[in-house]
Amino acid sequence: MLTAFLDLVLPARCAGCARAGSVVCPACAQELHGDPRPRAPSPPPRGMPDCWAGALYAGAPRRAILAYKERGRTALARPLAASLTATLVAALRESDALGAPLALVPIPSARKAVRQRGHDPVGRLAELAVGALRSRGAPVTLAPVLAQRRRVRDQAGLSASQRAANLSGAFGVRAAGSAPERSLWGRPDPVAVLVDDIVTTGTTLAEAAGALRREGVVVPLAVTLAATPRRAR
Repeated sequence: MLTAFLDLVLPARCAGCARAGSVVCPACAQELHGDPRPRAPSPPPRGMPDCWAGALYAGAPRRAILAYKERGRTALARPLAASLTATLVAALRESDALGAPLALVPIPSARKAVRQRGHDPVGRLAELAVGALRSRGAPVTLAPVLAQRRRVRDQAGLSASQRAANLSGAFGVRAAGSAPERSLWGRPDPVAVLVDDIVTTGTTLAEAAGALRREGVVVPLAVTLAATPRRAR
């Protein structure tokens, strides 16, 4: 992609503030992962796992995520994955699950979106997070076992009820077969952590968790880069 090529040949500029010198400057990196905490929508949809995010979806985090996801700045994958990893570690410490065997399950993108973007943003972040955690000795595996069973509309601009209708029954779980799937199904009591870029209404995470739970998988937690502020009604 042109943007990825320009990242290689032109001086780097921070995706959060446009300051020259790096793809994410130290100040914007601090905004990205300096405040991991539970950030569930209010009210959360039924079945949504506990959800942690590293930041609110605003300011520098929003600009960096959009640049990575929609504008082809794939060089942002590593700093964003570092944010995701820090959030996951904070969440696991809070739940006393640090060190327990886990499988990270990325929320799948639609095939059309992957073709248009030229990459799978969430899948790549989950892959890098698994690598970072395993380098520290953590028993974590990547398990991209979710798939979209039907076409769904773009979620942007949809209300909470419209998102729920749009995603109802949209996710399925692939049968055990490939190595990534065996890494999850080969355990007597599989435990999964969902990974996504942004949580808004929580509908996507609730639907994905439901699909996994129907296959006997425990899904106690989800982690995202950022959370959209949402007021209770």
